[in-house]
Amino acid sequence: MPRKLPSLSALPAFDAAARHLSFTHAAKELHLTHGAISHAIRNLEEDLGVKLFERGTRSVRLTPVGAIYANEVGAALDRISAATIAAAAPRSPGVLNVSTSDGFAGRWLVPRLHRFHRKHRDIDVRLSTSGALVDFVRDGIDLAIRYGEGGYRGVVSELLAEEDVTPVCSPELLKGKHPLRKPEDLRHHRLIHDNFRIGWATWLQSVGVHGVDSERGVRFDSAAFAVEAAVQGEGVLLGRSALVSADLAAGRLVRPFEHALPSRWRYYVVYPEGALRQQKVQLFRDWLFEEMTADRKDSRPSIDAR
Repeated sequence: MPRKLPSLSALPAFDAAARHLSFTHAAKELHLTHGAISHAIRNLEEDLGVKLFERGTRSVRLTPVGAIYANEVGAALDRISAATIAAAAPRSPGVLNVSTSDGFAGRWLVPRLHRFHRKHRDIDVRLSTSGALVDFVRDGIDLAIRYGEGGYRGVVSELLAEEDVTPVCSPELLKGKHPLRKPEDLRHHRLIHDNFRIGWATWLQSVGVHGVDSERGVRFDSAAFAVEAAVQGEGVLLGRSALVSADLAAGRLVRPFEHALPSRWRYYVVYPEGALRQQKVQLFRDWLFEEMTADRKDSRPSIDAR
C-alpha cells in the first residue's frame, strides 16, 4: 500500500516556521523568501485539509493540530538527517575528522592525542578548529567537541566535562618583589585576557577585591595563546580548568588562590545519530571520556605552590 505523504518540499518550511514561530526567521534559516515559506505552508494546509497556523498581524502561532504535526514532522526530519549523515559519511575507515575550538585543541586535545594514536595506530585523526557549529555532512566531520549549553538539535550531545575559572600563573610570579599571596596583589601584575565570557571584572567582584583595574593587560583572541602567555610568565590569566589542566599537572602553571567560579558552559561530545556504528568514532568517543576521567582524578580543588 503506498504511503500517504504531503508535498515533501513543504515540510522543511513548516518545520522551520513551527520552531521559530516566524515565517521571516524560517526564511532566513532556509535561505528562502518570506513569500516562499508562506506559499509552501499554505499548500501544505490545502493538501492536509487542516489549518496549521493562526496568523496574526505580526505573529503566527500553531493550531492544536499544527503543534502535534510539528512534533512528528520535526522528529521525522531529524531521523532523515541522521540517516543522510550516516550514508554520506567518509568511507575511509582509517581517517577520523574531528571539529573543536582552537583553545581546546591546543591546550587539551593535542597534548594527549599521542596516547590515542599509540593505542589505535590505524586511525589518523584530522582536526578542524573552529568556534562555529559544523554541518556534519557538508563539512565531512565525524565527531565534534563543543563548548556551550548543550541541547544541539538533530544530533547526539553527551556532557564531557564541566568547567570553572580561576587565576593561574607561572610559579615564578609567586616570588620576587611582589609575590602573589592574596587577590589584592594582582594590582602589581599584568592581567592576561582571552575571549572567554567570564572576565576579570566578574572574578574580582566575586572575591570582593577593589582597586584592581580589570581592563588593563594583554589580550588574545585565542585561548591557546593566552595560556601560553601565562606559562611564559607574561602575567596572570583567568584560566579555564580544562584548558590549563595539563600545564597545572606539569607544574608549568599554578593556582595562587583558592577561589574558583563555576561556568554555566560545558564541553560536549557531539555526533550524528548512528555515528557510533563506525568503530573509529566509537573508539575516539570512549577515549575522550577516559582522558577526561583521568583529568578529574588528577586534579585538586586548588593548587598553591608556595
